[in-house]
Amino acid sequence: MREAQFLKQNADKWKQFEDEVQQSNNPDVFADRFVELTDDLSYAKTFYPQSGVTRYLNGLALRFHQKIYTNKKEKTGRIWNFWQFELPYLFRQYHRPLLYSFLFFAAFTFFGALSAKYDESFLRLILSDEYVNMTNENIEKGDPFGVYKRQEPVSMFLMIAFNNIRVSFTTFIYGVFFSIGTVLLLMHNGMMLGAFEYYFFSKGLGLKSVLVVFLHGTLEISAIVIAGCAGLVMGNSILFPKTYTRWHSIIKGGRDGMKIVIGLVPIFLTAAFLESFVTRYTNMPLFLSASIVILSMSFIVWYFIIYPVQLHKRIQAFRNSGEEQENKNFQTWLNKKLNSEG
Repeated sequence: MREAQFLKQNADKWKQFEDEVQQSNNPDVFADRFVELTDDLSYAKTFYPQSGVTRYLNGLALRFHQKIYTNKKEKTGRIWNFWQFELPYLFRQYHRPLLYSFLFFAAFTFFGALSAKYDESFLRLILSDEYVNMTNENIEKGDPFGVYKRQEPVSMFLMIAFNNIRVSFTTFIYGVFFSIGTVLLLMHNGMMLGAFEYYFFSKGLGLKSVLVVFLHGTLEISAIVIAGCAGLVMGNSILFPKTYTRWHSIIKGGRDGMKIVIGLVPIFLTAAFLESFVTRYTNMPLFLSASIVILSMSFIVWYFIIYPVQLHKRIQAFRNSGEEQENKNFQTWLNKKLNSEG
């Protein structure tokens, strides 16, 4: 076969492979493409050993080999790399579901506060009679947030951490019900928060409740919203498969959503630690409590919103700088070859 015919026959396929090596994360696809490329490379080496197409195929095959190697090898820093690069880079594509999750939660929080204002029975329904009665007693004793001092810190930490992680995974898994299950859980948690805050504001303890409860609540509530995002990712993969087959879309949505909720585990552990060991000091200085709240919120905004955007831009710039010249050179050479021999 003449070289020009070989190029015409395979140029579109190789271009598709270039797109896949940039966009796909499927190791099976990488393996299949690598095998096919090595066949083409062997043919090119046999019949066109000094040709530019041989060098091009060698470089493209090498990129697939590196992808396969990266996916298969175990690194000592694998866990650290997950939180440092993989999770924030993945999270960039799901900022819209995150926004929807936040809007759902914020709306339900508002409705919870409104319902508690006009219906005291709703307050007791959502928070329980036991909690409301106990808190009323604590307010009379001059220690409105005494609930955080009732339990031994270590057992309290274990109980809270387990419960919060369970809630986050449940919020994600309920996304399989076309996102409705996730929205219902966001509704429950949002209305509970709204009723809770209204209760303390109605007692003249609004600012105090924010400074005390949000010591741990900033991380905890943010993580619930992000777990809601994971659930919406799962539900959207069923409802809107886009260019994927529905089954492949579900697998991708489930995998990505699971990565998000796994990434929340350290945040829930930190929130449980703060609630068990720090929040009990309800009379800590204003500067200290405000600093913890601000630092917690700053971390959430930076890690889940700002850093993913920055990381995505850096990686795209790196890819473009390395591949743009390579693709341009090959395209120029290919056009010349086809024009001269075709």
